[in-house]
Amino acid sequence: MQRVRLRYTKRGRLRFTSHRDFQRAFERALRRADVPMAYSAGFTPHPKVSYANAAPTGTGSEAEYLEIALTEHREPQELRSRLDTCMPTGLDIVDAVEVRTPDFADRLEASEWELRLPGVTSGEAAAAVAKFLASESVEVERRTKKGIRTFDARAAVTSLTSAEVPAGEGADGPDDKACAILRLVVRHLTPAVRPDDVLSGLRATADLAPPVPAAVTRLAQGPLDEETGTVTDPLAPDRDAPLVATAPGGSA
Repeated sequence: MQRVRLRYTKRGRLRFTSHRDFQRAFERALRRADVPMAYSAGFTPHPKVSYANAAPTGTGSEAEYLEIALTEHREPQELRSRLDTCMPTGLDIVDAVEVRTPDFADRLEASEWELRLPGVTSGEAAAAVAKFLASESVEVERRTKKGIRTFDARAAVTSLTSAEVPAGEGADGPDDKACAILRLVVRHLTPAVRPDDVLSGLRATADLAPPVPAAVTRLAQGPLDEETGTVTDPLAPDRDAPLVATAPGGSA
């Protein structure tokens, strides 16, 4: 059985696609691309697809990951191209590698996010960021299935910077008003700290409240380089590892 890891995106209006919607679109693409999928056992077999840390509905992403199991060998980049052709524009399959290393989910240590704040100046954003980072802890509340939960949004944030969108480009495209941009790197802790939690923290510490909802995009997720503070490519270990030949009986 061959396993392949794929990176896909959620762009434009497709950022509002739910995880279940994406699953349906991807399974249709598997059928249309005639991918030789492995299936689970039991009365209702399902294609063997594993998803890792999907972004919340409503956020864009350049770095979503999944893994599929095949009954026949396929060249990863050819497989990627066939699947991408069968997916809706905006849900794009952008990378593929053959699985050569274990524990992929453990590599997703952190995410880098871009938050565009229409109606907020760069000065306002910079002042709010400074207050947030100066705080030892920033308690925020989130509604969960078990009720309101309070937790520290500051502890997971490894970096937070502000800039300004060039004049003429708004939150989602050309516009006559500039807006502030935040770049956020956050560790994947428990409970998970999401971009909207950081926005709640900015509101609590600096009274920063954008007049319209922020446009949020995940730019990367993967291992966190502690020296540089950057999020690196989680597929790199699979690309760099040597391919181990497997005997017909399944042992290496």
